Amino acid sequence: MATVLYITAHPNDHQVSYSMAVGKEFIEAYREANPNDEVIHLDLYKLNIPHIDADIFSGWGKLQGGSSFDQLSENERSKVARLNEIVDQYVAADKYVYVTPMWNFSFPPILKAYIDAICVAGKTFKYTENGPVGLLPNKKAFHIQASGGIYSEGPAAAMEYGHSYLQKIMQFHGVPSFEGIFVEGMGAMPDQAQSIKEKAIAKAKEAAKRF
Repeated sequence: MATVLYITAHPNDHQVSYSMAVGKEFIEAYREANPNDEVIHLDLYKLNIPHIDADIFSGWGKLQGGSSFDQLSENERSKVARLNEIVDQYVAADKYVYVTPMWNFSFPPILKAYIDAICVAGKTFKYTENGPVGLLPNKKAFHIQASGGIYSEGPAAAMEYGHSYLQKIMQFHGVPSFEGIFVEGMGAMPDQAQSIKEKAIAKAKEAAKRF
């Protein structure tokens, strides 16, 4: 049995969001094909994800300096403990499904906060004399991204920083398998929006069976 983290970074649901609509069909098809797997939905907009701030740096510094966890301030303890919970859950999972819209050529800031929480030396990567090495070599990841324009190819591809950034993070963590579906062009071609959505859903269902 595998554990899948279904990670969504959109404030709206599948009835409004193209990415969430395709993501919903993907994860339902995955569940049908893998009924014994555990799927955990992480709605990032509903989670407590501490930002890396002065309390975090102070708490980490104290722990590295030899202080015990109980010696941290209340804010330091709560934030550091929560970040530990997030990364430990991430490391324990086997597969990751990310669902995001493209906002200003990237993804919503809540996903950046989550990525900051899971990029932890000694847990998802380590430093060596030859540079950083990823510690998640047996994982798989999938990304569903929706955008109003076309960014997977063509002249605007150079401005695509959502999927490409997530791909770099997966490589940094040593995740060997990273695939994606672009749900794109609905804003540029509104008369084709429904067709674009339906084609993306069909691709998602097929991809879910192989994931």
